[in-house]
Amino acid sequence: MGICSSSSATDVATAKLILHDGRLQEFSYPVKVSYVLQKNPTCFICNSDEMDFDDVVSAVNGDEVLQPGQLYFALPLTKLRHPLQPDEMAALAVKASSALMKASGGEKCGCGPKPVSPMVSSGGDSNSSRRAIAGNGGGGLRRGRNGGGGRKKFTALLTAIPE
Repeated sequence: MGICSSSSATDVATAKLILHDGRLQEFSYPVKVSYVLQKNPTCFICNSDEMDFDDVVSAVNGDEVLQPGQLYFALPLTKLRHPLQPDEMAALAVKASSALMKASGGEKCGCGPKPVSPMVSSGGDSNSSRRAIAGNGGGGLRRGRNGGGGRKKFTALLTAIPE
């Protein structure tokens, strides 16, 4: 395992608001909910920490200030005081995840999954009849130091990774 470092660790904490259309707004300064509602009059603001399955969704008071480090959602007024169904909660989680990934620039640090194609060589010299060769992400194969000019048959090697 490796350690992932990112420049976002030194960023100032912001209040994050996921808008109804999936965009993210961040506020690094104190902002009242009433100010946000002026720009989004058909919505109400709810705190993500106060959202539960099959529980009514309540609005944050207009006089309250959005708190840094907190995630909020702007939901349509039709959802106010209605139970939040599991599929709606899942859709909000996907929307938030997507908006946060876009805002962070995706996987800048390179910690995300890499395309790897595990392969096994079945042929060649007797000492390396089963050599694992991984794809380099570009679709090609890397060979060992000896290069190996002959053709070899490659088959996928699928194994479990213990956790």
